[in-house]
Order: sequence, then C-alpha cells, then structure tokens
Amino acid sequence: MHRPLSAESEVAAELAEVRPELVARYTAELPGARAAVLTRLWRALAYEPLPWVARRERGREGLALGLSDGRRLHGPHADPYATTAYVTAVRLGETPYDDPARLLTDLAVPHGTSLAAELGHSVASLALSRAGQQGHSKEWPTRDWEWEQRVVDGHPFHPNCRSRPGFSVAEQLAYGPEHRPVVTLARVPVRARECLVTGEWPEGMRDGERLLIPVHPWQAEHVLKRPRDPYDGGIAAHPLMSLRTLALPEGPHVKTALSARLTSSVRDISVYSIGLSATLSDFAETLAARMDGLLHVTRTLGAATADSPDLAAVVRESPQVYAASGERVVPVAALATTELARSPAWQAEFALLALTVGLRLLELGVALEAHGQNLLVVVSPGGSPVRLVYRDLADIRVSPERLARHGIPVPELTGRIVTDDVTALRRKLFGSLVAGALAGTAGSGPALRGALEAVVGELPGTVDLAALRAEALPTKALTLMRLSPGTPGDQWARLPNPLVTEVF
Repeated sequence: MHRPLSAESEVAAELAEVRPELVARYTAELPGARAAVLTRLWRALAYEPLPWVARRERGREGLALGLSDGRRLHGPHADPYATTAYVTAVRLGETPYDDPARLLTDLAVPHGTSLAAELGHSVASLALSRAGQQGHSKEWPTRDWEWEQRVVDGHPFHPNCRSRPGFSVAEQLAYGPEHRPVVTLARVPVRARECLVTGEWPEGMRDGERLLIPVHPWQAEHVLKRPRDPYDGGIAAHPLMSLRTLALPEGPHVKTALSARLTSSVRDISVYSIGLSATLSDFAETLAARMDGLLHVTRTLGAATADSPDLAAVVRESPQVYAASGERVVPVAALATTELARSPAWQAEFALLALTVGLRLLELGVALEAHGQNLLVVVSPGGSPVRLVYRDLADIRVSPERLARHGIPVPELTGRIVTDDVTALRRKLFGSLVAGALAGTAGSGPALRGALEAVVGELPGTVDLAALRAEALPTKALTLMRLSPGTPGDQWARLPNPLVTEVF
C-alpha cells in the first residue's frame, strides 16, 4: 500500500510537541480516517460528472471506472448515501490504494495536486479529531454547544470533511469544536460611521462611538495581523460545528469571519450578506408564521462589517430559545450520535416533518439550504420530532414569481439569493435536505428509501413533490468543484433516487 507521509507525519510531529499523550491514539486512528475520506472520494468518483471518467461499469464484484486515458479504477459498489467507511482500498490498474491523497496524486488529473494535499490534511485532521474523543455520555446534552461538539467527523459526504489547511495542530486543538475548547474572541474597535450595520448591534459590543466587532483569534493573527490587546479581555465562547460560529455564555451565537478554506469555502462574511441580513430575518419570520408552528427561524439580532469580508460578524439567536420545557433542540448533523437515528420509525417521522416544511416553503417561493448544520429538530421529552429550527439565511433561494402567486409581498432582495429558476430552487432544497440531512440521518441508501417510502403518500401534493418522486436527486458535485478552480458557483451531480431505483 502507498502512504503519503507529509500531512500525517507533520501532524504527528507537531502533536508530539503540544500533546504527546495523544500521539499513540492519533496513529491508531489513521487507518480509519483514511478509509473514511476514501469512502467519500469513491462516492464522488462513482457519481460526479468528472470529465476524465469516461464510463462506469457496475458488475457483481463492484464498480469499475474507465478513465479517459485508458486506465481502469476498481472498487466496491458505491452507496451514495452511506455515512460509514466501507471503502478500505481501491485498485488503479493492479495497484491497490488505501490512501485517498496518494490515489488522487497518481490519478494525475487537472488540478488534482492541490486537492490531494487537502485530502491529506483531511485524513490527518480527522485522525486528530478522533484521537481527542472521550466518548459520549448517555445523558443528552443540556447546552447547545455540547450537541455541536459531538460532530467529530465533519461533513458526511465531502472528502474534505476535516481539511483545515493553515491551522497548526495547536490551533486545531484550541479552536476545533470537537476538541471542546473555550475560545476567546478578540474585539476589534471600529468607528460606527465606518461600518455597515443592520439590525440592532448589541450594546455590550459597543464602546461609545465605536463598534467592538468580535473576531476569531485565528483571523486576528493570520489575516488581520493584529497583536492581542492586553487590555481587552475578549469574549469567552464555545465553538459550534462550523468552527467560525460560537455560542456566547449569555445565549446568542456569533458568526465570525474566518478567511481560511474549511471543507470547500473560505469562511469570510460578504458585505452583500450583511446588507441583506435584517431584511432576510424579517422575511423569514413572516414565512415561519405560515408553517402552523412546525418551523422557527433564528432571528438575526445584528450584523456589522467594516466594509470588508475579513472584518465582519453576525449575532443571532440561539436555536435553544425555541425549546419548551423538557424539549431538546438537536442539530441534524448530531442525530447520528443518538439512538433515535437508528430507528426506522423515527427516521420516517423526521422525514415527514422535514419534507412537509421544506415542500410547503418551496411551493410558497423559498428554498432552504437545509443541510445537517443549518437544520435543527426539536425533540419532545418522549423522543418525537415535533418542530424544526433553521439558522443561517445567507444561502437560501427566493422566487419572486412564486411569492407573488401566493400573495406574499416580495422583499427587497438582490443578487444570487433571487431566482425563479425551478431547477435551481429544487436543487437547493433537495440537494441539502434529501441528499444531505435526511440521507445523513438515515446513513445508507436502503434506509433512506425506507424513510421516504413510508411518508411520501402523506406529503403535500405539489409539482415539486412530483419531481422529487420521479427524478434523480441533485447533490453538489463537491469534488468536481474543488477540481474546477476556474468555474464559479455550484456544480451538480445526479444521484440514484431511492424512490425510483433500488440500485446502490
């Protein structure tokens, strides 16, 4: 087997300096981390429209890919909805590979070198994340950040699930939510007249005529190049699963700019999104009121930018404010850490709730980006999914034509959020909710099929449901996007629809 030593050995060397007691556990976790990332990469090779994959041949022994240069790549049958690592090795010609970074390097495809380096970081960071775990208590968390910090492996389908280039081992341990740190946010003073502010900027983040914009310490050091102010005690906060969003002790969440490439994107905060944040927040409250109590959307309390995506922040409600006595608000990505997600009956209940809300909103004219990080479910004391909570409106899609058809005033929105394109609207919802949140909760194609078949007859009979029942499922072609640096925007793959085919 081939082993790329660079990222793995670099992390091991750094770990020996800062946390030597974790080195043995980190080393033991590497094979499982390689398999986890290789499984995600194999999904992409099997289903994404990669230009150098000429054909795909499914046989009794697995899947064979014919490459445009005549080589052949062999591996197991690919379940596009599997969340467990089942690909331990694939063969390029007669050579076996158990490491995704080495495989992509030897495939020698355009722009593959940089992605291979990211895959190496993903493996090493994933092993580090797993090495620091102490097991989950049988008692459910009571704090919102405790739920978030249960998500150890990151994105369930992205090969860059834990890629954190630019972060040292010490920084990953200090800032990664799965390591359960307390992070001290800096407060950068900026004159209020020099800022774009929407909503009500909190009084506790002001100093006279200046705004005190919360800044992630990584951003302060590496991007803003600001030395720590010894007279600023900062703000102690708990990182959530996105790493750049943190829960404050008094309740609200703060989304900070973090100009590092995590998974796919550089996590800054655009001036565009700050400008729309208050309008979107008010609009979302209006829509949620039409959902018969099945949906809440966390309100944006205030947003500010010093006219730069590198120095901006958004303050919004914690989803926990929508929990009644005895209820829990659980991020969908964290459901896999509970016994609930292993129950087919519970999966069906959750699918019915999520699809009812998603399809009703889509019919009205709004497509949510309802993946496992943005979508949360309110669980009753008895364990039933009773309501949804949605957060982060920055990447939804809004159709003025559909809104007008239903007599809903069209908000003053511009830019990428606004579209009447039916394909774009359905991709946004189905790709994030069905191929994302529901698939990630179900954990496999057969389980997802069972959940969908159990509830599809009870869903609102819209034209969008008809499309969901008949067409291939869209999903972002995450690997293709990383291999296409000159192509802006999202690119898409089509997955087998479990309501249509049983081939996985």
